[in-house]
Amino acid sequence: MSPRGEAGRPASPPAARSGRYRLLPYLLLLPGAAWLFLFFVVPLVQLAAASLYDPTGSLSTGYALTWAFGNYPTALQAYWPQFGRSFLYAGIALVLALLMGYPLAYAIAQKAGRWKNLLLVCVIAPMFTSFLVRTLAWKTILSDNGALVGLLRDVHLLGPDGRLLATPVAVVLGLTYNFLPFLVLPLYASLERLDRRLLEASSDLYASPLTTFRRVTLPLSMPGLIAGTLLFFIPATGDYINAELLGTPNEYMIGNVIDSAFLVRLDYPQGAALSFLLMSAILAVVFGYLRRTGTEEIL
Repeated sequence: MSPRGEAGRPASPPAARSGRYRLLPYLLLLPGAAWLFLFFVVPLVQLAAASLYDPTGSLSTGYALTWAFGNYPTALQAYWPQFGRSFLYAGIALVLALLMGYPLAYAIAQKAGRWKNLLLVCVIAPMFTSFLVRTLAWKTILSDNGALVGLLRDVHLLGPDGRLLATPVAVVLGLTYNFLPFLVLPLYASLERLDRRLLEASSDLYASPLTTFRRVTLPLSMPGLIAGTLLFFIPATGDYINAELLGTPNEYMIGNVIDSAFLVRLDYPQGAALSFLLMSAILAVVFGYLRRTGTEEIL
C-alpha cells in the first residue's frame, strides 16, 4: 500500500519535500533581489554608461557612448580638492561623533535604567523631521547674531568679528549632528547585549575601570562600533546639504560638485564620472578599515 498523508492523500516523496525546502529560501529572497536589481543594479549600469559618454555632447544634441575613459582623470584633476575636503570633514565629524556617541550609547545601555526608552526617543526624535529643516535650524543656531556666537565672543573664544556660520567648523558640526544617530543606535544595540557579569568579573580581578573598558567593553562592542562608523562615515562623505547651507563655495564637498554637474551645468558625463570615483574611494576606505580591524567578513 502507498503511504497516505493527511486526510488520506498520498504523502509526497521525501526527495520532493526536500527539494521544495531547498528552494524556499531563494523564493523568499526573490522580491528583495528583484527590487535591488531594478532600483540599484539597473541605475548603476546606466550611471556607468553615462560616465563614458562623449564629453562634447549635451542634452540638446544628445550623448554618444564613445567609451571616453578620459572623463575620469579629467574630473579627478579638476575637483581633487573637493574630494580631499569631503573625506577630511567626514573624518573629523566621525571623531567628534565617537567622542560624544560612545559615552551616550554606553550610558543609555548600561546606566539609564527606566529612562532608557525616553533617552532612545531623544536620540531618534530629530530624525522625525526633515534633514533640510534640521540643517536650517543649525544655520539659525550658528548665525552671527545667535546666542552661541555671542557667548563665545563673551568668553573670548571668538574675536569681536569672529563667526561660526560659513566656515568649515559649521559644516563639520552639521555633519556631526545630522548623522550622530546612525552611530549611536548600532553602538547601543551592541552595548545593551553586554553581559554585566563580565564587567563584575573584571572588577573582581582588580582591573581598573580603564583596563575593563579596554580589555572587555571595547572588544565586545566592536561589531556595533564598526557598523556605526560605517553608517556615519559613508553618507557624511557624500553629503552636500550641510556644505550648501552652512558653508560657502570654499567649503563645498564633492557632493556639491556632483549636484551642480547634474542639475546646474547639465554635464552628465562628468557628474557620472565623479559619482563613480566617489563610490570607488569610499569602497577603498571601507575595505581598508575592515581589513585593519580584521572584520572583512562583515561584508
